[in-house]
Order: sequence, then structure tokens, then C-alpha cells
Amino acid sequence: MKLARFDGDHLGIVDGETVIDITDTVPHYPAGGRLHGFIESVAEGRPQAVPPADTVRHRLSDITLACPLPKPPKIIAAPVNYLDHQAEMTVEHTVADLGVFLKARTSVIGHGGTVVLPYTDMRFDQEGELGVVIGRRVRDLPVEEAMTAVFGYTCLLDMSMRSTEDRSTRKSFDTFTPIGPWIVTADEIPDPALLGLRCWVGDTLRQETVIADMIFDVPTLVAYASSVMTLEPGDIIATGTPKGVGPVADGDRIAVEIDAIGRLDVTVSDRGAIPYGRRVGAALSPTRPPAHVPSAHS
Repeated sequence: MKLARFDGDHLGIVDGETVIDITDTVPHYPAGGRLHGFIESVAEGRPQAVPPADTVRHRLSDITLACPLPKPPKIIAAPVNYLDHQAEMTVEHTVADLGVFLKARTSVIGHGGTVVLPYTDMRFDQEGELGVVIGRRVRDLPVEEAMTAVFGYTCLLDMSMRSTEDRSTRKSFDTFTPIGPWIVTADEIPDPALLGLRCWVGDTLRQETVIADMIFDVPTLVAYASSVMTLEPGDIIATGTPKGVGPVADGDRIAVEIDAIGRLDVTVSDRGAIPYGRRVGAALSPTRPPAHVPSAHS
């Protein structure tokens, strides 16, 4: 199924150009929205009601898609998980050496949202990625069992500031993790390695890859993350980006498209941005870091 949140906290199954409204079959879940509640219900083994034949349908063109998971428990990200991106960024290490890092859960937005750049004079890049949504609480999964913890998949953008700060800082600004347009359940995608990913800025195709080119494939990444921390229903794993990252600026349009999932579109704005030198604590930092720091790339 393609499960979408829309028009606030309605929940629906995307069927071609229409959405089957199943809002009334899923209890309101204030902790994270009805789609998160649906994932929790599945994790607890509660059967999901089958919508009746006369269930209300909406045309996709008549609804407003919302962020699928507005309050994920965690966003776990994989740095340098494609060899071509490692070469592009001229860095020595990969995810196998670096491990994973966390992004703020408050950084998510949905399809049609706006990435808001915080500074006027720093470089910000787009990073198109496959997002993996965890479906049950697990710890220390072996690789061969890792896929049993996957609820589904989504398109994801890991927006990044190029600077000297820790990854979790420069990738955690509000709006810096667009996801969507919906979540596709794992049964629809037997092997994510076969998926193709493409990312555009404006009309320029910047990134194109197959998920099979990842260093840590999806099962390895899920198993590795579970060896570090307990994974919970609704967690999102950002699986890493291929080569082709580049700067974005006010007014740009960014799109990520993944086979069998869909297309996520966002815009970029610098409204409210300030010079980097005016950030909190800047007076204690004697020099402004360059906008491209090789050790900080990814």
C-alpha cells in the first residue's frame, strides 16, 4: 500500500490518481499522527480494518498531502554510504568507519514544503536518499532478519550545511529532512536494492543511482543501527546519498524520485536568514569556517 497523510491528519491509501480515505478505521494518535498510529497498530499485531467498498475516495489533485511522519521517534542517518559520493567528496572514511548519526526529529517536512536556509552566506546542498521506516521495536537484529523490522519506504532529502559543525548540527535545522510524498509498505518492494533514485534541482538532474550501489545495503544498515540503539516503530533511517550533491539557493525547486515509491517536491527559501557571523555564539569563534570543509562533507 501507499499510505498518505493529507488535509491535516487524514489517512488514505493511494490508488492511482485517487486516495481511499481510511481515516475512520485508525484511531487518532496524538503522539505522531494517524500514519504513525497505523504503524504502531501493526507492530502490536492489531488487525487493520478493511475499508468497505463505498469508502470515500478523493482525487489526489483535490487534497493537500501532509508530512507522513511529523514526529518520528528518531531520524538515523548514514554518512558516506556510496563509494561514488566518497570519491566526489574526497573523504577517506565511509559509513563502515563512521557509523550512523542522529538528525533532529523536528527537522521533518512533507511534500510541497519549504526548506528554509538559516544563513545568507553559507553553502547548503541537497542530498537525495531512500528513507527506510521501521515497523517494530527491535534491538541487535542479525542482518538476515533485519528486513522483518522494515515497515516501508519513502523519498527523503538530507539537507546539509557545509561547515565545521558536527553532522547532527548542520543537518538538523528545522525543515532539513523532507520526506514523502507517502510511505510505501515493504510488501510492495521485495528488494529495495533494485530501485532507481533520481534527484533534480530545477530542471537539472543532479543525482542518479541504483540503491544496489550502497556500501551498507538496507539489511546491513538496519542491523547495524539496531546494534547501536533500540529501533522503534516510526523511526526513519536515511540511507545515504550518491554523487551529485550541490549547492541550493533561495527559489530553487528540489525533487527526489524513487522507483515504486513516488516523487517528493520541495522549494527552497532564505526568508529570515542571517549572516553566519551573527549566529548564537559567533563571538566566541574567531574565524568563519570555509563553506566547503572536506572532513565535513556528507
